[in-house]
Amino acid sequence: MASYSERPIPVARRAKATQLIEQLVAERQVVIHAPDEAQVVEWRRVIDFAKRHGLVPSGKRVEKFRMFNRTRDLQISLLDGPHPNAGRQKPDDTPQVPVSAQLRSPHPVVAALRDDEGRLVMPTEPRRRALRLFEGLAAEAVRRGHRVEEHPVPDRHRSRGYSYNGRYTSASYSRRDGELDLVVDDFTYTVTIKQESPQAADPERSEKLVIELGYSRSARQRQWVDRKRWTLEDVLGAVLHEVESRAVEDAQRKVDEERAKEERRTRWQEAMAAANQQAVQAQLARVLSEQAAQWREVAVLREYCEALGSRIAKASGSEAPEVASAQKWLAWTRSHIEAIDPLRRLPGMPTPREPKPDDLKPYLTGWSPYGPESHAGWGNI
Repeated sequence: MASYSERPIPVARRAKATQLIEQLVAERQVVIHAPDEAQVVEWRRVIDFAKRHGLVPSGKRVEKFRMFNRTRDLQISLLDGPHPNAGRQKPDDTPQVPVSAQLRSPHPVVAALRDDEGRLVMPTEPRRRALRLFEGLAAEAVRRGHRVEEHPVPDRHRSRGYSYNGRYTSASYSRRDGELDLVVDDFTYTVTIKQESPQAADPERSEKLVIELGYSRSARQRQWVDRKRWTLEDVLGAVLHEVESRAVEDAQRKVDEERAKEERRTRWQEAMAAANQQAVQAQLARVLSEQAAQWREVAVLREYCEALGSRIAKASGSEAPEVASAQKWLAWTRSHIEAIDPLRRLPGMPTPREPKPDDLKPYLTGWSPYGPESHAGWGNI
């Protein structure tokens, strides 16, 4: 009996995983165009096989991302570093960020946070430590060429939600939290420091702090907590590394989304041009059908006139009073036929009108006539 590794499915999957890794090493990214759900599942299994069997190069990781374009392409990337949620990732994997014992000449954003008694509300010692951690992050971020900005503070007088930057959210605002924004390549990431267990009666537990980043669009680490093996002072380098990694991914995602948006616009323009041509052809076809129908009607009327003329010619003497009226009706009928005959003059090529959006809809196969991003009721995503 063949061993598991020699069975057809594992053999095929290993070949596929090996080919995928070789392509990723060469190109850094592979895009599977318009995969169905079965293909997505198969590629996930291939990636898992590569990870389990050590096919991923040392110091690299493979991540997949379902793109938000019309065809929902699957993007597979080879990135530097271990997966951010990997349990083996230790704080010493990244360079240490110095944290001063005292808060002297802090960054203006940190100084504003320090002076605002309505924020970072916690016992004195944890608050001082949180401010020093913020200062360490801010100083290192500036040293690396990033910007540090004050995080917008919600209206504390609102009890059910708050509004800022033109948006309203029902998310609760905690006065225990301290926040600042790190801006890396025009992408903004909010760093929050708070107590892990603010209600704990045990002083040791209540003094433990947590650093959090917002959720990302991929499965990335977003929280670091004081532990026996390390403290937050040890992981500031990892936090900054995570922020910078997110900026790289977000920049690539932005490029991908812009490319996908441009591709959608190109396909939409092609679809619009084809739909416009089909709508014009439909107009011409309608004119032709109308002319042919009118021509058939004229032919039938002419036959009727012939029959009426024959009947008048056969009229008997007793019908003499009606003959004059019938001849008058026949003369009018023949005149009318000549007037409506579509071939009385050579018909010219019709000039179609500019198609309206409703004229184009039947030919757009799911696209909206109002733009590549308009999809309400039109399934173009």
